[in-house]
Amino acid sequence: MKVEILHEAEEELDAAIEHYESVQPGLGLRLKEETRQRILWIKNNATVTRLLPKGYRRVNLKVFPYYIPYFIWSDTIWILALAHAHRRPQYWIKRRANLP
Repeated sequence: MKVEILHEAEEELDAAIEHYESVQPGLGLRLKEETRQRILWIKNNATVTRLLPKGYRRVNLKVFPYYIPYFIWSDTIWILALAHAHRRPQYWIKRRANLP
């Protein structure tokens, strides 16, 4: 399967990295690396996580309070967001309608 990351998800990751780097140098890079590792895990284990009621799956980051929601469409894994676990739940759900 191939992985596609929506532009909005990339922007969210960039903003989170910038925020954590301003808190403590190197912390943003840790977030970036953890996110990269989790996306790689998703690529290799896409169907392991539970399918949630609105038809998406999610993987939580281990250190940072974020999760990665994704949909599997045909042979593609669509990463929809880097969502903060304690803010506006499922604000990104409408992004699914914009998938090709």
